[in-house]
Formats: sequence, C-alpha cells, structure tokens
Amino acid sequence: MADDLPRAGDVFHVGAAASVQFAGDRALTFRVIRVDPRPTYAGWLWIDGYVLGPSGDATERRLIFVRRDGLRKLR
Repeated sequence: MADDLPRAGDVFHVGAAASVQFAGDRALTFRVIRVDPRPTYAGWLWIDGYVLGPSGDATERRLIFVRRDGLRKLR
C-alpha cells in the first residue's frame, strides 16, 4: 500500500474526484512535499505541498485532505 502513496516531487491535478472542496474552478495543480503519516479514513490522505500556478511556480503552501484514488498524476 505504501508503494502507491504520492511521493515528494509528484505533481497532481486535484479536482472533485479527490474531494468535493476542489470541484470546478477550485481545482488545483499540486506538488507534494510529504504525505502525513498519521492514520485517517481508509483511502484518504493528508498531503502537504504547494499549489502551482499556470507557469508551474509555487504560489501557496497547503495541507490538503484528499481521496488517494481521486488524484490524477501529471507530467
């Protein structure tokens, strides 16, 4: 199970499939710093990282709570 966890440097599209809070124009492009190791609901993760702007530069650091299966890996 740990093999399919996001890794530092991975970039994801975070949209409605990851959590309803990221639906529509609230979707993010997100670069992972780390996955919080604390236990949570099955299939859900706390991920620490950076929101990326259109140019790929980090614009904001955030800790987000998402469904692992809803993340779409980019690049």
